Amino acid sequence: MDNRISRRGALGLAAGVSVGGVLTLSGCGSSTDAADAAGGAGGVGGTVKWGWDLPTSWDPITSSAGWDVHALSLVYAGLTQEDKTGVAIPALASGWTYNAAGTEVTFTLRPGLKFSDGTTLDAAAVAKSLERSRTGAGSLVASQLISVASVTAQGTDKVVVTLTEPNFQIPTLFAGKTGMIVSPAAFEKDAAGLALKPVGAGPFQLTSYTQNASASLVRFAGFWNAAQIRIQDFQLYPLPDASTVVAGLESGQYNVASIPGSQVAAAKAAGLQVQVIDSLVVAVLDVNDAVAPFDDDNVVLALKYAVDRKALLQTAQFGYGDVAYQPFPKGYVGYNDAIGDIYALNQAKAKQLLAASKYGPNPTVTISTAAAAGVPEQLQAQLQAVGFNASIKVIPEAQFTELVYIQHEEQLTVDAFAGRDSAVQAFQVLFGTQGLLNPGRHTVAQLQSELATVNQTPLDSAKYAGALQQATATAVQQAPNVFLYTEPRILARASSVSAIPEYLVVQRFEGVTAG
Repeated sequence: MDNRISRRGALGLAAGVSVGGVLTLSGCGSSTDAADAAGGAGGVGGTVKWGWDLPTSWDPITSSAGWDVHALSLVYAGLTQEDKTGVAIPALASGWTYNAAGTEVTFTLRPGLKFSDGTTLDAAAVAKSLERSRTGAGSLVASQLISVASVTAQGTDKVVVTLTEPNFQIPTLFAGKTGMIVSPAAFEKDAAGLALKPVGAGPFQLTSYTQNASASLVRFAGFWNAAQIRIQDFQLYPLPDASTVVAGLESGQYNVASIPGSQVAAAKAAGLQVQVIDSLVVAVLDVNDAVAPFDDDNVVLALKYAVDRKALLQTAQFGYGDVAYQPFPKGYVGYNDAIGDIYALNQAKAKQLLAASKYGPNPTVTISTAAAAGVPEQLQAQLQAVGFNASIKVIPEAQFTELVYIQHEEQLTVDAFAGRDSAVQAFQVLFGTQGLLNPGRHTVAQLQSELATVNQTPLDSAKYAGALQQATATAVQQAPNVFLYTEPRILARASSVSAIPEYLVVQRFEGVTAG
């Protein structure tokens, strides 16, 4: 099962991007030359050819998918980033401080920062970039910045973020797509052009791009942590087809690629190295509780008990991953151990709940999906086993985003949630009034109150984990979403590529070498 279509999010491609366009970037000037010089002098070299995915847009504010963050992190950096467990740590900023009320946070920039176009990355540039994210026309990240009243520069190295209310989530929020810093010189000259021609301060810079086909990048010597980037060239490709990915790795078309669980045995047999990396991605059923029959709580609860998650995990991923009853994986700060297997398969209970509902023991449901085979068909059989009159509706890829994420017309959708850098941001996507994965648009008052508490709790407070985990418990028990299983990041690589760092949120390549 491939949920990549679902994970790519809403709103389609950014306006103005020409399909099939080929772009060779020039004018990068001394930064490319400096990268070449650094490679020769410091032993940097080699090429990673990553079969993964291309972004919906290279502009972080018009990128329409949370999944894009992996590709965008190659060319952009933020004030912060997250460590391997999802904790915010310094990046472009060397540190930050909050005022006592939690309504203002000041970031201190590292000295001597530059964008890949050679322009200065100072406090004024950061403020302009974040203000564009917050108020720019067509910004798809603006909704994540509603608690930000203003972003201003204080001297050349201090960025002051003033908030409308206490919010200690800002450092984690800025670690992802929402906080990626874009060169003002680039967006003031040609904002629409950023969709094809990114200008940031990440570990690499784009040199050529063929939409839907490939992207070529080169090491950016001006990256704040360039000493840890050992790869000289980076090539990015769309997600390989499951049936050909191992052959592509054997032939050298890729030397690192995302593979499904079904291909792990074949990859190992071919002598490839395989890493199974925990991620924030979790398979989920989007339940529209604004329409029949899911406007009855008994039907929603029956659905949760009717699903055999272990069987779905085996079908979807050959057992790679874990059964899930909540939106976060084990080991993440938001994971609540006390939830346990709260909705473990219980067909008798599901039948009792349906019988007690206003729709009776055989309510009609339609399972919407981009592809019927695999999990949707198995899910249909599981629902029919407890009494649901279940059918499958296959939505063409071209219509999936509009029907599922914008019109919210579907009863029940097989989906996946790619997680977010900020835990509260993740809750907004799943359970907020405008959440992409909340088709019924209903909210839980208790959850909103608990999330306010999370926002008001410093990340390093001893109370933070408990506050977040309480919100998780409330969401699982009171929201209609049905979580199924985690989807780890499975990467196969040639022996010429060193081990890939195992980051929970965003895949990074610090320390990686390629022969």
